[in-house]
Order: sequence, then C-alpha cells, then structure tokens
Amino acid sequence: MSEPGAPGTSSAHGRARWSRAALLAVVFVCAACGLVYELALVSLGSFLIGNTATQASIVLSVMVFAMGVGSLAAKPLQSRPITSFAAIELGLALLGGLSVMGLYAAFAYLSLYTPALVAVAFVLGLLIGAEIPLLMVLLQRIRRQDAGSAVADMFAVDYIGALVGGLCFPFLLLPLFGQLEGALVVGLVNAAAGSFLVFGVFRKDLGRLARGILGIAAVAVIAALVAGMIWADRFEVTARQAMFRDPIVAAERTPYQDIVITERGTRLGTDTRLYLNGDLQFSSIDEYRYHESLVHPAMAGPRDDVLILGGGDGLALREVLRYPDVSSATLVELDPEMIRLGREDDRLTRLNDGSLDDPRASVVTADAFSWLRENRQLFDVVIVDMPDPDESATAKLYSTEFYSLVSAHLADSGRAVVQAGSPYFAPKSFWCIESTLRAAGLATTPYHVDVPSFGDWGYFLTGHTPPELGLSAPAPLRFVTDDELVAAAVFPADRPRLDLPPSTLMDPRILRYAQSEWAAY
Repeated sequence: MSEPGAPGTSSAHGRARWSRAALLAVVFVCAACGLVYELALVSLGSFLIGNTATQASIVLSVMVFAMGVGSLAAKPLQSRPITSFAAIELGLALLGGLSVMGLYAAFAYLSLYTPALVAVAFVLGLLIGAEIPLLMVLLQRIRRQDAGSAVADMFAVDYIGALVGGLCFPFLLLPLFGQLEGALVVGLVNAAAGSFLVFGVFRKDLGRLARGILGIAAVAVIAALVAGMIWADRFEVTARQAMFRDPIVAAERTPYQDIVITERGTRLGTDTRLYLNGDLQFSSIDEYRYHESLVHPAMAGPRDDVLILGGGDGLALREVLRYPDVSSATLVELDPEMIRLGREDDRLTRLNDGSLDDPRASVVTADAFSWLRENRQLFDVVIVDMPDPDESATAKLYSTEFYSLVSAHLADSGRAVVQAGSPYFAPKSFWCIESTLRAAGLATTPYHVDVPSFGDWGYFLTGHTPPELGLSAPAPLRFVTDDELVAAAVFPADRPRLDLPPSTLMDPRILRYAQSEWAAY
C-alpha cells in the first residue's frame, strides 16, 4: 500500500474524485430525465383527455407510490449494483422514451388510455425508485463516507437535476421536438448517461460476459429509440388519422392545443371540420346555424364596438362584419397558429370571407382572462365563443370571476352572448353557466337551436338589464328568424331550468359537470 502523500495515493484519490463527480453527474441527468417523463405523461393527458388536474394527480400519485415500491425492490439487487443499475437504466430509457408514443397509440387505436397511463406511470416510477439505492451503493463503493453526508450529496444533485428537467420540458423540449420526439430524445440522453456510468466508470468491475450482454442491450435500446425518432412523424400522422372519421387535410400541434382540419365530400357538398384537442368546433355543412344563432341576437341593439373572445377561425367575426354600422371589432384569441390558419388556410378563408383581414377588425393574440384584466375599453357587444369547459384551462373562462370581467367591459346598454354547450346532453353544465352569469351580476335569457353536427345547442344572451331576443340584421339570414328565436326560447319539460351553484376559479363546478356529462354521453 502506498504511503499517504505518495504518487500512487494521489493518483488513486484523483481517480476517486473523478469517478465520484461522474456518478453525481449521472444522478443529475437521471433526475432530470425522470421528471421529464412525469411531465410528458401529464402534458399528453391534458392534450388527449383534458382536465390537467386529474391527469397530474393520476401520474404523480401513481409514480410516487411506485418509486417507494421500487426503492424496496432494489434491496436484493444491491449485491450486484452495477449490472442491476445498467438493466434498470436501459429499461427506463426505453420505456420512458417510447411512453408517449405507446400511450398515443393506446388512445388512438384501442381507447385504453387511462389503464395504459396507470400501467406506464407505475413501471416508470418503479424503475426511477430503484435508481437511488443502487447509485448510493455505487457512490459508497467509490469512497466511503458518512451516510448522512452521502444522502445529502445525492439528493442535492437529484433535486437540482429535477429542477433543470422541469424547466427544460416546456421551454426547450416541447418547442424544439414536440411531445413524441421530445420523450425519445430524453430516452436517448437517459441511455447515454447510464451507459457512460457503467462502461466508463465501472467498466473494470464488470466481467467480460456482463460487458458483452450489457453492451448489446445498450445498442439495442439506442437503436430502438433512434428508430422511434425516424418513424415518429409518420406514426403521429397515422395515429391521428385513426381518431377521425374523415381525411385530415391540415394538422398543427401548438403549445396550447392540437388543431386538426378534416374534409370529405357529401351529398350536401364538401364537409370541412375543425377540431381542437379532438373536440369538434364546427362543420361547414351547418356552421352557419351555430354562428348566426350566437352572433345576431347580441347585435340587435347598439353595436358600434364589438369584442369577440375566442373564435380564432374568424366565423363569428364574419357574422359581426355583416353590419355596416360596426365601427370596430376586436377579436382576442390565445393561439397565434389558429389565427394564422384562419387567415391563410384556403378552407377557412372561404368560410370566414377573409374576416380576419377586414380593416375594421383588430386581432389580438392574448389570453382572454388576462386581456380583460388589463384592458379598460367598453364594448356595445361582447361575444364569448370559447371551447367547452371540459378542461382545466377552459374552466376558468366559465367562472364568476371571468364573467365579472366581461360585465365590466360591457357598456350600460350593451349585450353579451355566451355559447353554453348542449342543454340536452349536458344540462348541468348549461344551467351552471346561467347561475355563474347571474352571480357576476348579469341578467340572462337562455335559448337553444338545433345544429345537426352538434345536436341541440344552447346560448345565454346577457346584459346589465334583462335582454330580449330579437333581430336587426341588415339582410335575411340563412337560418335565424324572429320566429326561430321565439321557438328557441322555449325549453321542453324534460329539460327544465336547474338551480345550481355558480362556478368559480376556486370551485370550478362547471368542469366537474361538463366532464361527467360528456363522458356519459
């Protein structure tokens, strides 16, 4: 044995420091990858299913539980920590990298998303939980130290890695690679980090057979992930098409939503449909019924300045601009890609008559809630054309707080209208919107019409004083007439008004109603 201070001792200490730094760097990378896998599952669920709170609860609770199980399951593996860690890390890289692709396939082809999500989250958590005990054994093999200090070092690096992974996911991975390829990239990083530790730091501790088997396994995992990268785009197109009846002619996945346009020929003409996160927004065969019913009752009064919240496809704006006495129409839409499609996609521009480029129109890219809080302008007409409140992100747009902001922007004699879903298929969420509007101090007049692609569809005309249904359109409309509005105000006995509590930001009842009713439908 070398004496302290001898060259051999200094060299050994240098190797130990390098090995320890390399191991902690791998801990950092593994922690970042593990958190990205969790966030990827939550993000995918929010796109496909909606209700981010539920998706996050399922993923995080299942994974944290599985991590505890994995930590216990790693005890028998500590006698062979290097080969065990290598197998676990390669399995984690493969499953984590392919997890988004597999869950998307389960959703598109098998309609088994939630059971598959629970299974994938559990196995990922099991593998992540087994990492730390094995890495701790390897850390102590490099250099013995007090257990408390070793744990402190290990978890400090682990938590910092989780921070970096959590920030990289929304700001780097999603914008650059998207969900499918982003998960595959992280899987490759995970496999590379594990392989570096095993073959770079602990290579001499492995037998020739073990090195050969693990080397082949590492190459196979990396090859599978690279193949996934190559086929990701084609897979996404094929899987997405499986979810829609008609051929997809345009598709964009944005930071806010999944936009899909389909088109097919029918005996009534070409049917162009717009879907946001899988939910139908309109069919060109009957969209005029929806948009005429939404816009024109609200325009039967002062209409110099009009505000449209949502409606980035430009169809509601088209109806507003039919009135020559409208001086200005402001449209607030969250997703710039939806606005781009509304301006540039030939299918949409034919339907909206180029309304988004009309000189009277002002298009603002902003979150409607935030925009209302920051803006002070009053409007004669406010049209709320938002997606249905079946996701956490949209539920806030059906809250007392949101409608209070709408009320604050409504002129004294102004009128507002809210699309409110189906009083037939979703009566609780429909009537909850009325109670929420009233809680915001607005008077309401409910009405409903038949839109064949949607079914029975309802709205609330609202204002500071009780508004009356009527029309003052400059020319006859294709669908809405005064007689139609008289009938629209009548609700059948089997769909009576329900007295329900309002929905608020802190108690989003509308979300629970909408999800339960549409799931049952």
